[in-house]
Amino acid sequence: MIKARGLERRFRRKGRNGGEVHAVKGVDLDVDAGELVGFLGPNGAGKTTTLRMLTTLLKPSAGTATVGGCDLLTDPLGVRRRIGYVAQGGGSAPESRVSEELELQGRLYRMSKADSIARGGVLCEQLDLTGLDQRLTKTLSGGQRRRLDIAMGLIHSPGIVFLDEPSTGLDPQSRANLWEHIRRLRAEQGVTVFLTTHYLDEADALSDRLIVIDDGRIVAEGTPDALKAKVNGDGVVVGVDPAAAAEAAEIAGRLEGAHELSVADGTIRFRVPRGDVAMPDLLRAFDTRNIAMRSVQVHRPTLDDVFLTLTGRSLREAEEATTPEPVKEAVDVA
Repeated sequence: MIKARGLERRFRRKGRNGGEVHAVKGVDLDVDAGELVGFLGPNGAGKTTTLRMLTTLLKPSAGTATVGGCDLLTDPLGVRRRIGYVAQGGGSAPESRVSEELELQGRLYRMSKADSIARGGVLCEQLDLTGLDQRLTKTLSGGQRRRLDIAMGLIHSPGIVFLDEPSTGLDPQSRANLWEHIRRLRAEQGVTVFLTTHYLDEADALSDRLIVIDDGRIVAEGTPDALKAKVNGDGVVVGVDPAAAAEAAEIAGRLEGAHELSVADGTIRFRVPRGDVAMPDLLRAFDTRNIAMRSVQVHRPTLDDVFLTLTGRSLREAEEATTPEPVKEAVDVA
């Protein structure tokens, strides 16, 4: 459904000292029909720029791509007919009624009024919007508005839907409800879903496969479990009296397979192949040396651990340290 080779995008910063920004650097992508793919990366990594190229909102500076069987450069109209796009900011007018928004969206895709109304009714039922058709969109809850956005993106029955940060700003209950609707898009309707998100739990829970982008390049892809398997071992965090930290760290370092060991005050961090197996040996050794353990945590690898292994930085730290991509503050490079 999506195939890209060598996709690039360059911008030139505005201003007297503006230089060229290479936002996307030769991205290759393959997404099969019926997949639910999560596209993961920090701000500034090229995630949003790639999404905008695939949805025909930005023209690539180099490379080729087909979306839904249509060429991105030579047949952008064909691409638009075959995709649904749900932007992060939403697309409904606050003073319009739910039914009006769905009908208008259908008419924009050259559907008849009758077909637009009928399709809108079906989507309202599928997305738990039944009975809300006469409500003004500004009166809807956050979760209801996001489901309306998705309904608008599906009004013309596309084979592919792009969801850009679909659950941003929602409370936990609304997020969980939205996740279930997204799963059903793929499971019950066979829609191919291309999802961007900053939420690691969302990417883990929803995605059949993850694609990780950093600094404009794809750095990893695979199922969530396969990517986690690349992280070598369980993480262990042990708290002891700071006076005994050096001795405790020496003991931890002798555990079979222990690596990535660090000490800060009374906290020792390290990785071992199996944390549950290593802990009894560690406790016995501490007891022999009369070292009191104040706290202990053992955790399986997470997607943030995957990102740290791949790039040398935490995804959450990267989000805080980077600035948004320079799309709105730059001009195209021919």
